[in-house]
Amino acid sequence: MSLAVAIQMDPMDAIDIEADSTFALALEAQRRGHGLYHHLPQALTLRDGRVTARAQALDVRRELGNHFSLGAPEVIDLAGVDVVLMRQDPPFDMAYITATHLLEHIHPDTLVVNDPVHVRNAPEKLYATHFNDLMPPTLITSDKEQIRSFRAEHEDIIVKPLYGNGGAGVFHVPPGDDNLNALMEMFTSLYREPVMIQKYLPEVRDGDKRIILIDGRPAGALNRIPPAGEARSNLHVGGRPVKAELDRRDHEICEAIGPSLTERGLIFVGIDVIGGYMTEINVTSPTGIQEIGRFDDVSLETEIWDAIEARFASLHSAAEHVRQREA
Repeated sequence: MSLAVAIQMDPMDAIDIEADSTFALALEAQRRGHGLYHHLPQALTLRDGRVTARAQALDVRRELGNHFSLGAPEVIDLAGVDVVLMRQDPPFDMAYITATHLLEHIHPDTLVVNDPVHVRNAPEKLYATHFNDLMPPTLITSDKEQIRSFRAEHEDIIVKPLYGNGGAGVFHVPPGDDNLNALMEMFTSLYREPVMIQKYLPEVRDGDKRIILIDGRPAGALNRIPPAGEARSNLHVGGRPVKAELDRRDHEICEAIGPSLTERGLIFVGIDVIGGYMTEINVTSPTGIQEIGRFDDVSLETEIWDAIEARFASLHSAAEHVRQREA
């Protein structure tokens, strides 16, 4: 199977080839003989019902400082490619949402991974609330009285923006901290959305586990240990990746959410688990497959492409069956 693949992502020259999951996916696609294009999300155009992108043919290689080559810019009709990988980094803002609306015009005839409708309907922090029994005590509100009541009950809390990413704007407010009112004033001035507040889980000192699910099943995990004096474990703010195993609770969480992911066409997903509680479901541009690959000597990018190719074959087999029936 040789596919034409358009990768919608951030600029190639800015990525870390030792950590970037999209780079690993591009290498594996190229190894399989798939043709690659690269385009930025702002290169999308919808005109008279056709979705095009100003794109460039892409060649990748694992050579530090020389990891990619791009062809001449050209306008490609995305209905004419087989797969679009929607892999630009958040924030999940109106530009992100608009991109999902544009790509919805071509999916599933062109397979978009992850399904743009369900990416739009499953922002990380909100989607997780559909599995309330798997989460720590959680509040989403702009109501200051509700916030005070929640803090009075749980005392030690985490405050974070509802559509933030990468640990940006995440605050630990322990008992006796007088900064909650000032924080809420800051959030109100910066965001129109409610905030998310959760009970602080001290187990985060032992790590925030990232679990990768491929087409609804757990495929691997790594633990991220926060540095001293830091409540956040995100790798780009100093979190240290360590090898992790899936325990019984992890499998329970994955079994509970897996069917929903598969049904929604969310092929590549990362969830965050602290102390046996799921805190987020990442469907926009999950990361971690290279680190897991090094710890466990596995190739999750191979498994992801197996799942993408299987989904592509299934969709096009069903479409061909419908055409034959109509003929």
